[in-house]
Amino acid sequence: MRRPVGEPLPTDFAVEERPLPPLGEGQLLVRNLYMSVDPSMRGRLESTEKHYTHNFTPGAPLDGRALGVVEESRCAAVPPGTYVRHQLGWRERAVLDAADTDGAGRIDPGLAPLPTWLGLLGQTGFTAYVGLTRIVELRPGDTVFVSAAAGAVGTAAGQFARLLGAERVLGTAGGPDKCALLVKEFGYDAAADYRAEPVRDALARLAPDGIDVYFDNVGGEQLAAALHALRTGGRVALCGMMSQFGGDRLSGQRSADINQLIQAVLKRLTLRGFIVRDHDDLRPEFERRVAGWLAEGRITARETVVDGLENAAGALLSLLGGGNIGKMLVRLDDSH
Repeated sequence: MRRPVGEPLPTDFAVEERPLPPLGEGQLLVRNLYMSVDPSMRGRLESTEKHYTHNFTPGAPLDGRALGVVEESRCAAVPPGTYVRHQLGWRERAVLDAADTDGAGRIDPGLAPLPTWLGLLGQTGFTAYVGLTRIVELRPGDTVFVSAAAGAVGTAAGQFARLLGAERVLGTAGGPDKCALLVKEFGYDAAADYRAEPVRDALARLAPDGIDVYFDNVGGEQLAAALHALRTGGRVALCGMMSQFGGDRLSGQRSADINQLIQAVLKRLTLRGFIVRDHDDLRPEFERRVAGWLAEGRITARETVVDGLENAAGALLSLLGGGNIGKMLVRLDDSH
């Protein structure tokens, strides 16, 4: 792997065979079944840090969220056959400390399908839940706007907002097909194509009386539009700002003048950034509640699945270009 110059290309990535380290006391050998592909990985390819974890190192294996089954164990508390989530994705097998599977790591495959544990019941769904329940403290009757609504966090946020009592849920996505799907499948009342219409105009049309909550996955022009649409006392969950990575082609966004923030003063808005790992105390509540919604058929889990580690870089590039609906995953073992 080399660090991209400009937009990432398939030639910036390589698949290599490397020996596994010997299994030490308290460690596990895990056969990875699925790995997560996330927008934040675009920032990790850069040399400067704009995100909440480490940059990738050229020549070293990439890493990221993965789900697998324990093949060998030197920890009695985690026997072979246990399904675990961990951070050593982008590889078919991983040796990791059993301690890294504690708490949120181990999963129950009987509760939900395996891919769901990296999507709606995984970090992306948890991010949506934390943003809505703790960061903006969603209230019954709120009008909620979500950017990048067809992505993994966005599809979860729209559905959760509805179930948490929002009166109206609006979103943006790239293209008319995605916008139609948001309304048909994910509980949105209306969606706007940011490529076809300025978001500020779309919000004026869809929410002429304003919005109460903005769940921001994009930043830039969409954040500025939301600042103008928010009612007095409105709340913003600053989850991610994809418009800052990869240029306008990838994000479909233009930069926004920071002077737009005067709207936060005039309207007494609350803008709160968050990183989901700071809120792990909410995870048991989240898993219990969302698993219940899934079992009752009240929400839809949607993944875009690509097969094979050799196609993982292509999956990342497709994600960055908007080629996914819901969670982007790579299946590493076709037996699951």
